[in-house]
Amino acid sequence: MPSNLRDHKQPTLTPAEAWDAIVALRRRGREQALGFPIELPLGEGLLTIARGGGWRLEPEAPPEVTELLALYLPLAVVPHRHSFVLAHLAQSLDGRIATAGGESQWLTGEADQRHTHRLRALADAVIVGAGTVRQDDPRLTVRHCSGDQPVRVVLDANLALSADRGVFRDGTAQTLVLAAADRVGSATRIGNAEIVPLPRDGERLAPSAIRAALARRGLFWLFVEGGGVTVSRFLAAGVLDRLQIALAPVILGSGRPSLQLPEIRALSGALRPRVRHVALGGDMLADCIFND
Repeated sequence: MPSNLRDHKQPTLTPAEAWDAIVALRRRGREQALGFPIELPLGEGLLTIARGGGWRLEPEAPPEVTELLALYLPLAVVPHRHSFVLAHLAQSLDGRIATAGGESQWLTGEADQRHTHRLRALADAVIVGAGTVRQDDPRLTVRHCSGDQPVRVVLDANLALSADRGVFRDGTAQTLVLAAADRVGSATRIGNAEIVPLPRDGERLAPSAIRAALARRGLFWLFVEGGGVTVSRFLAAGVLDRLQIALAPVILGSGRPSLQLPEIRALSGALRPRVRHVALGGDMLADCIFND
């Protein structure tokens, strides 16, 4: 290569460098209100971020970097101490999140798994229902990317889970169990996890009460990771700002359904979020935006 071309070759910005910048920005936003526009050195360039997550990077970066910034920057600049709730589901083309026996790991591929860990790193708290803990015994920690560990929140209205679940024993992150006050009694902990009593809403806990209780603890950016029943309840209650559905290129033909919402009688009653589509390896992510 001629020397003059070598001298003018632009350094390549990597996705890892861009992600580290996003994590640093999210840390700033947890501590204080962000002033816009934000000018952030990134590699050899300058990233300018507007309120709401609009951005410009000069000089232009490789496509894999621009795609990463487009997906995660709006999630990193959620206003300081502002309630924000995002849910994620991985499902087959025919709307199943698991086989009839409950097997779901791993329905989607590595790219969606890494995406899930990135969402954990951005969130203040990651929320799952008791059924997910019973079936999958997930760790709910950040391992496939850099970032901070979220508070782990298990919804177990009837305190039916046993203390042998890993999320209650491993001690790798703060863990809360939200339970109905009428079942808590004098109990304060299950393993290493703190029990938080909430008013009962039928057989479960009200999503609005969950969000309010976590906000009182300084946990505002909430990631509802599963399962389908829990995500459906948050969606039906109207407390989701975003719902992300990762579509795996498989057809199960049977199994556990994804979303289960109250019946509607006309299409006019359907939810119609703004949707953008993002390729995640061999999967496709539908990013459904209810509130900007």
